[in-house]
Amino acid sequence: MTPDQFISSIVAAAQASMRLYNVPASFTIAQGADESGWGSSALCTQGCNIFGVKADPSWRGDTVDMLTREYLNGQWVQVVAHWRKYPDWLSCINDHAQFFIQNPRYAPAFTTVGGEAFARAIAAAGYATDPAYADKLISIMRAHNLAQYDVTDPDGGTAPVNF
Repeated sequence: MTPDQFISSIVAAAQASMRLYNVPASFTIAQGADESGWGSSALCTQGCNIFGVKADPSWRGDTVDMLTREYLNGQWVQVVAHWRKYPDWLSCINDHAQFFIQNPRYAPAFTTVGGEAFARAIAAAGYATDPAYADKLISIMRAHNLAQYDVTDPDGGTAPVNF
């Protein structure tokens, strides 16, 4: 799948998630692109998990076990991880927003404006072990002009829901 095809396939759901849950569409698309290799990763194709969300003990759905790289103690290592498995991408996107909302450590992200600030807040809260995680997402947002998808109303503004 090309980047344009991936963006086209996820943009409507990303915008719906933004309207309902305040997760910027630009962030959702960029994170999905980065985490899934533009929809081509084994985790995406085998588990419909486009965000690389691990299955913690609270997860009650299906799982898939796969190797991943983690940045631990200053170096990259391979570990087997348990990942959430979804029946389709839409289910994954819906769960993606709920994951951030239900974890208090991500609350500061919901006080930000725009995908870039949201990415920095999520990274600062410890979402990924990669120290360059936010910069990678922001690079994708800028390279593909993803901020345009954060506009959801006809007057050119955003219409977030406040919790």
